[in-house]
Amino acid sequence: MSDESKTSDRPREDEDRHAFAAEAHSLWRITFAPTVWALHFVLCYGLVSLSCAKGLIPIATVQAVLIALSLLALAIIAWLGFRSLRQWRVLVTGQLEHPEGTPESRHRFLGHAAFLLSVISAIGVIFVSMPLILIGGCQ
Repeated sequence: MSDESKTSDRPREDEDRHAFAAEAHSLWRITFAPTVWALHFVLCYGLVSLSCAKGLIPIATVQAVLIALSLLALAIIAWLGFRSLRQWRVLVTGQLEHPEGTPESRHRFLGHAAFLLSVISAIGVIFVSMPLILIGGCQ
């Protein structure tokens, strides 16, 4: 076997670096929806603790602000989920799985993962927001 045939079978490092650089934004997109959920969680529990434990803010004001923030968080997560769904392209192709190892397949898989994380994050925001609606005040 000649040296040329050995090197032609292996992917070039430049191609791998280029493919990874093209997917860097997709890798960041995966983290956005869980980050919105985490910030929402911290704000909800932090503001309620300031209201109930310290009495610094009236609970009715906190509930109104947090319900508005919850709707904003859900809107942001829905927008991120929609963008991820477009990247996944499942509605266009109907293909749920990505068995190939092509760059396009990896790109669509990252969209798939980001969409699923958006769904989980939306459920998390809803569950964190439920006590704001169901519980009248501090006990």
